[in-house]
Amino acid sequence: MRFIETWTSATLLATRDLTPGIREFLLRPDGFAGAPYPVGSHIDVGVTIDGQPQTRSYSLVGEVDPQGFRIAVRRAPDSRGGSHYMWSLGPGARLNITLPTSLVQLDWTRRQFCLNAGGIGITPIVGAAQVLARRDAGVTLHYAVRTRSDAAYLDRLERLLGDRLIVHAGDEDKRLDLEGVFANLPQGTMTLFCGPMRMLDAARRAWEASGHPMIDLRYETFGSSGLLPTEAFRVRLKGEGTEFVIPRDRSMLDVLNEAGHEVMSDCRRGECGVCALDVVDVDGEIDHRDVFFSEHQKRESRKICACVSRARGTITVDTLHRADTP
Repeated sequence: MRFIETWTSATLLATRDLTPGIREFLLRPDGFAGAPYPVGSHIDVGVTIDGQPQTRSYSLVGEVDPQGFRIAVRRAPDSRGGSHYMWSLGPGARLNITLPTSLVQLDWTRRQFCLNAGGIGITPIVGAAQVLARRDAGVTLHYAVRTRSDAAYLDRLERLLGDRLIVHAGDEDKRLDLEGVFANLPQGTMTLFCGPMRMLDAARRAWEASGHPMIDLRYETFGSSGLLPTEAFRVRLKGEGTEFVIPRDRSMLDVLNEAGHEVMSDCRRGECGVCALDVVDVDGEIDHRDVFFSEHQKRESRKICACVSRARGTITVDTLHRADTP
């Protein structure tokens, strides 16, 4: 597997509210030595939801911090329970976390960079901005938020980037025009994006329309954001007459594996495609929350990533598991 997890215990040292809806958490792993980690790294955190152990991924904020790992969590009313659990914790709490892993590969030899963040997607962007500013690279950051008061780390970024930071606040009628931004970029500009799935889909369409090479667009994802509200849905298994209800706070992957259907997986972030299942029938609508399948494949809905994608209504899938197989 590509995504090898190394777990360790950690202590929550401190919390602070960055905005009314975003809280920062300072976690110190046992035996922490302040080892460097790549820009765009994330950690997995063990959480407990309705008495069940689950895992959530959070991007690390900024470069290496001598005190520990900093993450920021938005309290989301439509979440699957991870943000509510994290917000319930206070200093001194003990957690299990993984060591940092980065899935974002930037070409640091480039001289021009365009950073783009939507809401809480600013978390992995902060470190990239720090590195690029230190290297005196040509960098611009477009930061899209509903209101300026929702913009976490705004003061730090303003000090770091000055007029190279452009805030697109919806309540100020300054919405982010991705097509306009990308169309005006010099060829060879490396672009990094992090935001909710709806914005990511728009970014990929705008980037393709701009004529820039797709390899120059890199992105970090939210593992649970989608186009439809997060709600319970039903999954039927082909040829078995078995049906499962997938609760709003659990993934299809976890429910099927718990029932003994042994769906393979790797990244659990909708990026590798290992957990993809064949879709036999859809009575409703699939909410593809992965970044593995192309737009064309998502429209066809012949496969679904069981780790992050969800549905409205009932879908029938083929796990290739057969109860009567010798």
